[in-house]
Amino acid sequence: MTPQPQQLPRLVAFDLDDTLAQSKSPVAPRMLAVFARLLDATTVAVISGGNFEQFEAQLVARLDGFAGVDEAALERLHLLPTCGTRYERRANGAWTTVYREHLSEPERDAALLALREEAERLGLWESEPWGEILEDRGSQVTFSALGQRAPVPVKQAWDPDGAKKNALRAAVQDRLPLLEVRSGGSTSVDITRRGIDKAYGMRKLAEHTGIPLDDMLFVGDRLDPDGNDYPVKAMGVACRAVDGWEDTADFLEDLLS
Repeated sequence: MTPQPQQLPRLVAFDLDDTLAQSKSPVAPRMLAVFARLLDATTVAVISGGNFEQFEAQLVARLDGFAGVDEAALERLHLLPTCGTRYERRANGAWTTVYREHLSEPERDAALLALREEAERLGLWESEPWGEILEDRGSQVTFSALGQRAPVPVKQAWDPDGAKKNALRAAVQDRLPLLEVRSGGSTSVDITRRGIDKAYGMRKLAEHTGIPLDDMLFVGDRLDPDGNDYPVKAMGVACRAVDGWEDTADFLEDLLS
């Protein structure tokens, strides 16, 4: 019997780092090509822990002028940086902010202090990092164990089984019960307001696009219970787990075929 083709979801949402691209690296040409094809066929969203400037450098700037990606296509692209605590949509040739869920100053200060103190206690505070370890992204505070600019191979080797990040996440969550603490990319831990996570972002997508959650698909590499993609899975949205951008590209090429 000939297998039936998969039905294309009305909206496909992606994590960014280690799903569409290597950590903090530009999206590869092969991924750009299949991403552009998907954008031509359906609504697409990217919801990840990075800030908006990271989204621009890794993806948006790469799409600018890419074959087949015009303003109509960009208006089908929804960007939700910092784990869905911010939402950007394309309108009149520019990105416009739908919302930003900022941490309060006391919340931010408590998050920064807890991350530093617990990382030091666990022996996870790097004395010679590649850039800043702690970053205030407005709506999110992020810990990057090796610094913001650490080389990808070094990051991949730092915590291959996730044990270090998970220990830090649990310790910080115990100290900050009113905030959300999630394990992010290969070396990162993200803190947002309680209940403001990727599931929140998916609900906002449904609200602003009119597309029901049942008609969406989420693709990510951290769907394990400690990962920052897990809230999407826990809310019942259809998910596809991937292991790196090449795996995502394989999946999308099959989906679009």
